[in-house]
Amino acid sequence: MGPGGASPRARWPLPLLVAMAVGVAPAVWASHSPHLPRPHPRVPPRPSAERRAVYIGALFPMSGGWPGGQACQPAVEMALEDVNSRRDILPDYELKLIHHDSQCDPGQATKYLYELLYNDPIKIILMPGCSSVSTLVAEAARMWNLIVLSYGSSSPALSNRQRFPTFFRTHPSATLHNPTRVKLFEKWGWKKIATIQQTTEVFTSTLDDLEERVKEAGIEITFRQSFFSDPAVPVKNLKRQDARIIVGLFYETEARKVFCEVYKERLFGKKYVWFLIGWYADNWFKTYDPSINCTVDEMTEAVEGHITTEIVMLNPANTRSISNMGHVVFDASGSRMAWTLIEQLQGGSYKKIGYYDSTKDDLSWSKTDKWIGGSPPADQTLVIKTFRFLSQKLFISVSVLSSLGIVLAVVCLSFNIYNSHVRYIQNSQPTLNNLTAVGCSLALAAVFPLGLDGYHIGRNQFPFVCQARLWLLGLGFSLGYGSMFTKIWWVHTVFTKKEEKKEWRKTLEPWKLYATVGLLVGTDLLTLAVWQIVDPLHRTIETFAKEEPKEDIDVSILPQLEHCSSRKMNTWLGIFYGYKGLLLLLGIFLAYETKSVSTEKINDHRAVGMAIYNVAVLCLITAPVTMILSSQQDAAFAFASLAIVFSSYITLVVLFVPKMRRLITRGEWQSEAQDTMKTGSSTNNHEEEKSRLLEKENRELEKIIAEKEERVSELRRQLQSRQQLRARRPPPTPPGPSGGLPRGPPELPDRLSCDGSRVHLLYK
Repeated sequence: MGPGGASPRARWPLPLLVAMAVGVAPAVWASHSPHLPRPHPRVPPRPSAERRAVYIGALFPMSGGWPGGQACQPAVEMALEDVNSRRDILPDYELKLIHHDSQCDPGQATKYLYELLYNDPIKIILMPGCSSVSTLVAEAARMWNLIVLSYGSSSPALSNRQRFPTFFRTHPSATLHNPTRVKLFEKWGWKKIATIQQTTEVFTSTLDDLEERVKEAGIEITFRQSFFSDPAVPVKNLKRQDARIIVGLFYETEARKVFCEVYKERLFGKKYVWFLIGWYADNWFKTYDPSINCTVDEMTEAVEGHITTEIVMLNPANTRSISNMGHVVFDASGSRMAWTLIEQLQGGSYKKIGYYDSTKDDLSWSKTDKWIGGSPPADQTLVIKTFRFLSQKLFISVSVLSSLGIVLAVVCLSFNIYNSHVRYIQNSQPTLNNLTAVGCSLALAAVFPLGLDGYHIGRNQFPFVCQARLWLLGLGFSLGYGSMFTKIWWVHTVFTKKEEKKEWRKTLEPWKLYATVGLLVGTDLLTLAVWQIVDPLHRTIETFAKEEPKEDIDVSILPQLEHCSSRKMNTWLGIFYGYKGLLLLLGIFLAYETKSVSTEKINDHRAVGMAIYNVAVLCLITAPVTMILSSQQDAAFAFASLAIVFSSYITLVVLFVPKMRRLITRGEWQSEAQDTMKTGSSTNNHEEEKSRLLEKENRELEKIIAEKEERVSELRRQLQSRQQLRARRPPPTPPGPSGGLPRGPPELPDRLSCDGSRVHLLYK
């Protein structure tokens, strides 16, 4: 049928007719099924001399990232042969092919493109293959108004009609893979995925489309990596980010590099699933590649179990259309819609596991998928939150010590109250000692809530436990240490300056001591009340780094630790530690200053000073150590609780045991009881004792005075004897005329002897 024939096809533009003939026929022949009949019977063609030659320029990728030209070039040649041999398709023309190997490289393709454009004969159609090559060719061809027909370009960017007005393709867009991937994500319940891509436009635009689709499906791309030529760092990043479900978009040559790094990072196995493009060669991972240093066995191990999606050119449904390709459907943007074949690499070979028809959202599943772990892996490591609880052995041990300490405090308190009438006990300010025993009991009781955590109580009871810790420990310290500090303070105030404080020694009244203790306790009560009202303690959670279990299971342990804290915890601790620290340091200073003071008003102040030393040292060491070890529950509890236990034990033993020992060994409580019965009251007994001491002291002084008077009389007699002896001696004789020496040295005055006697008397 000639150009002037009556057929409507003859009025169509020749390039469009050629595009239809060449674009459809290769797909039929490349995917021809023996079950489908040929579309038309053959008719003898016209002789070649009567037909006009029409040239088609083609770029086939025979090597490179996608060597698809190895299969497509024979299909195109078969299609041209079939078209040229028929009279019902372009009967007046003979199609001829001029082709080059683009190597799937835009740079190489640019060279061949200009050869096709500027070298005769003129080509009416250009046929590139790879998406990167098609993008370059289509952008240049618009300047010559040339039709570009691609048989294998899948880049979504090529659907842009403003950018590529003369571009057409028979291969669906790469975005057609994405609905299938999303459907599989939903089937296996994956909500988090990661991606790694080669930095080319086809993969970038495909991944952008995937990101939009997964977002609509409620799936998150948690990590997105890309590389140009070396995938080592991106693969390491995937490993570091714990990526499990990974979509890989790259050409075949880069895929070998990626999976060599995957093997090195051990990013494969039962915990991982890789999604790859399905148009790689079946043995792509076994192909020798000098750019990688992994063996075939290593590559085979790394790629085992991955999933591929591949567009099906022939509709697998048993339906017939004009082209015998099944129903061909296009979307609103003109991109062809087709079924997607889903395969899995099982034992080194690809096995078909299903089809997906995105137009009907129909997933045909063959249930032949196999997983290394027996089931599809999780999309992330299952994180199990576990609380770090206090060691129960440690808690029970310290609790027993605290209980025994409370019993000891009760015994000391009972002893002090029972013997409060004894003068020795009275002179130790027993009321302050009672407060010390009560304070030690409260501090020891604070050990129990200090060791309670989520193992024993629920989260609703935790704030009450936090408050119990604070109040028991705060009041225990105020009463226990405050009463001892009061004693040492007043001993230093009254008895260290002899001349200025003589009157104070007679007037030290107990109410002054009680007022000092009340001031210290009241300050703590006010501070604790304000803290609890303004910024109460509550339960907080400290989270640690994830830990891998010893068993080979796909879980991670997330340790957590409960704390008692508040919004301004550091501020409140700074106030408390600063105030208490000053009291401790001042207590040490006062204990040192009063170590040589002796007084009956407070007869146990030296024991109080010793107790202050021990308490201060333990507190000043424990406070910063427990803050540093707050994340180690056993160590922090051990330091804090043992400091409380030891300081309480030391205080009780130092203050009360010597009193018990004295009363037991000397029996003073018995004599005091007898004296009390005789005099009728302990006050009269005290006055009588004081009178006896004064009489004894008077007798001793009289004896000393008598001895001194007797000595003075003796010295007077000696002086008188010396004076008489000197009066009877003759006067000294002057030296003789012969100039001899005097007869002797002059006699010393008697006064020297008297003075020597006086000196001896003074120092006797």
